[in-house]
Amino acid sequence: MAASTEGVISNKQVILKDYVTGFPKESDMQLTTVTTKLKLPEGSKGVLVKNLYLSCDPYLRGRMTKREPGTSYIDSFNAGSPIVGHGVAKVLESGDPKFKKGDLIWGMTGWEEYSVITATESLFKIQHTDVPLSYYTGILGMPGMTAYAGFYEICNPKKGETVFVSAASGAVGQLVGQFAKLLGCYVVGSAGSKEKVDLLKNKFGFDNAFNYKEEPDLDAALKRYFPEGIDIYFENVGGKMLDAVLQNMRVNGRIAVRMQGFLVFNYYHLYEKFLEMVLPAIKEGKIMYVEDVVEGLESAPAALIGLFAGRNVGKQVVVVSRE
Repeated sequence: MAASTEGVISNKQVILKDYVTGFPKESDMQLTTVTTKLKLPEGSKGVLVKNLYLSCDPYLRGRMTKREPGTSYIDSFNAGSPIVGHGVAKVLESGDPKFKKGDLIWGMTGWEEYSVITATESLFKIQHTDVPLSYYTGILGMPGMTAYAGFYEICNPKKGETVFVSAASGAVGQLVGQFAKLLGCYVVGSAGSKEKVDLLKNKFGFDNAFNYKEEPDLDAALKRYFPEGIDIYFENVGGKMLDAVLQNMRVNGRIAVRMQGFLVFNYYHLYEKFLEMVLPAIKEGKIMYVEDVVEGLESAPAALIGLFAGRNVGKQVVVVSRE
């Protein structure tokens, strides 16, 4: 970032070069540098922010494909423009009375060093800074709310029930499993490597875990861990795993599915209630959280693509700036 006269600065961005068909690749994104005025447009009710941390999330893949507006819960990206996702940022200038210079916020922002955010209604002011700021891309942000709303609001869990979590070492899965253990449930998770299975059992306190890549028969694997069947399944992967789970659900079983039926945005009104539960649990060491952190905006494309190959261990975070 180079400053020059009249507040004009260079702004690194990660742009989507063109819409993707099939599987996204690093080469579908491009790191570019533009010059911009470090000032809100005249009369703007938005906020000008310096981005600190960006969140890599699986749903971004869908936004990289061309879809007709209104056909999905969230529109496609604009090809040729910066990728947009959840992040943590510092307010440099505000035209919205809810925010002032120096405030820390989390919400939707651009994959760039500096952004003007006009949809300020989607932003949350960060009040608690005695935990790592990067947590607001994960456990204290959208993934945390997804785990909380999906488990407590959708699944309506009870002590002693059996819970299965797929992609259990990811940003959402690791939390669902720990919420279930805090409640007194029996919890098993699946993941894609020995390292992740060990993490589930030894760090997150799952009762058991298995590597789905080493199971030729997923139905048999689930019967081994759930001889009496599954009460709650937190669905993160679909496909063959979902097919196998459906064979093993108990009567009155519940499945939380992260798609149209359950959108985390519909539960953001519970955010304060969520913080009241999860902040003390973090500080008391009752909930552990693992992040996979890469440094620099230039690392973002590889980090995002790595999600789909299972390269990340824990919540994938990109550090743009540490202030």
